[in-house]
Amino acid sequence: MAEQTLDCLGEACPVPLVRTQKALAGLAVGDVLIVQIDHSCAMKNIPEWADKEGHNFEIDEVETGRWEIVIEKAH
Repeated sequence: MAEQTLDCLGEACPVPLVRTQKALAGLAVGDVLIVQIDHSCAMKNIPEWADKEGHNFEIDEVETGRWEIVIEKAH
């Protein structure tokens, strides 16, 4: 299982979601992508997309207004 971090800090929607989709597409099943975001729109869109696609994910607010979304590629 590999782990990759994607820095999307300072980027507004839809850029973090598009970058997340591209990065996850390049990973193998079971690999983990950690997406760092600080935009509330991405905080909503990325988990919704991951859930719809069937990927496992967790959200961690690392500091006020900054989150890490940990996504495990399911397929």
